[in-house]
Amino acid sequence: MQITDPYLIDTYYQALLERKSNFVGIFYVGVKTTSIFCIATCRARKPKRENVIFYDSVKDALDNGFRPCKICKPTENAEEAPAPVLAAIQLVQANPKEKVSDDMLRANGIAPEMVRRWFNKTYGVTFQTYQRMYRVNTAYQELKQGKKATATAYDSGYESLSGFGYTYKKMLGNSPQNSLENDPILLNRVTTPLGPMFIGATTQGICLLEFTDRKRLETELKDLQRLLKTRIIAGENEHIKQVKKELAEYFEGKRKTFEVALHTPGTDFQNQVWKALDTIAYGTTATYTEQAQKIDKTSAVRAVGTANGANRISIIIPCHRVVGTNGKLTGYGGGLARKQWLIDFERNQA
Repeated sequence: MQITDPYLIDTYYQALLERKSNFVGIFYVGVKTTSIFCIATCRARKPKRENVIFYDSVKDALDNGFRPCKICKPTENAEEAPAPVLAAIQLVQANPKEKVSDDMLRANGIAPEMVRRWFNKTYGVTFQTYQRMYRVNTAYQELKQGKKATATAYDSGYESLSGFGYTYKKMLGNSPQNSLENDPILLNRVTTPLGPMFIGATTQGICLLEFTDRKRLETELKDLQRLLKTRIIAGENEHIKQVKKELAEYFEGKRKTFEVALHTPGTDFQNQVWKALDTIAYGTTATYTEQAQKIDKTSAVRAVGTANGANRISIIIPCHRVVGTNGKLTGYGGGLARKQWLIDFERNQA
């Protein structure tokens, strides 16, 4: 949304002039003379007051025709977890069976209030909930390997088996004994030159890769849980680590195809359509009609478009490469500005 409040505009412009770091992620400033947008701490020469427009999100800046500044990299630096949050996450990962308390955070020079705000804004859960998810995922992996529930409960820091069972069932929807058939979906986050994305993965592969501001994201998460009959918890596995590496290579222009395993629950028709998307070569585009022809469904162009819209794995399954019959851009969950950016980026690299 464009900022129109005169007081906020004055405040934000002054913060831009003074490069105030506490305003990073609060506003994005579009410079009308260059069509570039920046964050508060940008080191570039400051624009005149009459040449700037303020937005409250990356998507709004992109949708209004502004490109990310190459100096301050707003889509990456404004959304990246700050150093104290990264340190808190590292504490959780280093102590997966212990509760990282506020006192422990303070002892490590981390302000608990800042960590709580970041998790609520970014994940929509508290830092304590994130910890419980991480601990339950660790316990799940141990149970999967044959460890007894009692031993896992006490090793995970629970004082009773019942307390462990209650938390475990609340997170995964089933008791420790009855949950091992359906792997949980692990949810993680990555920053990209087009803004932050959520990554979802099971033991079979990546099942979600979406921009965090996608409107249908909540629906997609619910659909995944329904289709896979499982729950979503915060965590990371080898598939998530691999896709982070491959995405970085993609945006650096070093990778044109992806190798990470995918897990795509859906109808046979949807999977047929998604496989057809993967045949559209890097740096090129195809129409919905051409896509329908590839699967011998020339009479089902509208259904093909609907299946494209149901794709939950952006970029890797390249629905951004599909355009209208007249060559114009059509719907894209991440926004048409991102779609155009991806098409132009791939053409330039190719």
